[in-house]
Amino acid sequence: MLSIKDLHATVDNKEILRGINLEVKPGETHAIMGPNGSGKSTLSAVLAGNPAYTVTAGSVTLNGKDLLAMKPEDRANEGVFLSFQYPVEIPGVSMANFMKAAVNGKRKYQGLDPLSASDFLKLMNEKKKLVEIDSKLTNRAVNEGFSGGEKKKNEIFQMAMLQPCLRILDETDSGLDIDALRIVANGVNKLKTPENATIVITHYQRLLDYIVPDFIHILYHGRIVMTADKSLALDLEKRGYDWIKEQFPD
Repeated sequence: MLSIKDLHATVDNKEILRGINLEVKPGETHAIMGPNGSGKSTLSAVLAGNPAYTVTAGSVTLNGKDLLAMKPEDRANEGVFLSFQYPVEIPGVSMANFMKAAVNGKRKYQGLDPLSASDFLKLMNEKKKLVEIDSKLTNRAVNEGFSGGEKKKNEIFQMAMLQPCLRILDETDSGLDIDALRIVANGVNKLKTPENATIVITHYQRLLDYIVPDFIHILYHGRIVMTADKSLALDLEKRGYDWIKEQFPD
């Protein structure tokens, strides 16, 4: 599904990604871990098409299509979804109107007719129940006045509505208490299918107790320096990143 080869990227003329190689197949869950400043969030931003980052070398394909050649909105319509570490507020725009525009925009891209008001409402109610989100949140402006946990739940609701093939979760566990973490993780798991794939960017083992990865990659100084199974997260929890830094000095 996703193929990243020798990806290099800069921000403000500073190289952050220095040769990322990664293959993600349908149905797989990959966790990316690493110390602060290693390039984790940069990778997610580059995949989503954030214009602040410049790709200087390498290639990225999604289902055989050149992802780097697409505009950010086309990447979203092709099935890339990024759950932000710090979701933004959009005052004056209701969640219902926001999601209706997003869902029907994707349907138009796919050559489908827009959903009728009744069909959209039915879909929204179905997905709200699935991800355990309260109707009072979907009736408000996008993320306006939401707590950190509510914003993260709202991100998973949006993911449920858009049904992306590639789900990128950038530190979704940041700022969540145990109950909110469980609800968010359960929503992610319920939405997993053999046709979609997940990239989880996190610092902590606790999220991976709920969203169990098939592979864990250690990103350090802009490169993936180690790949292993889920037991690697337990080693990191016990030993920190000092041993990684010793094995892969600057």
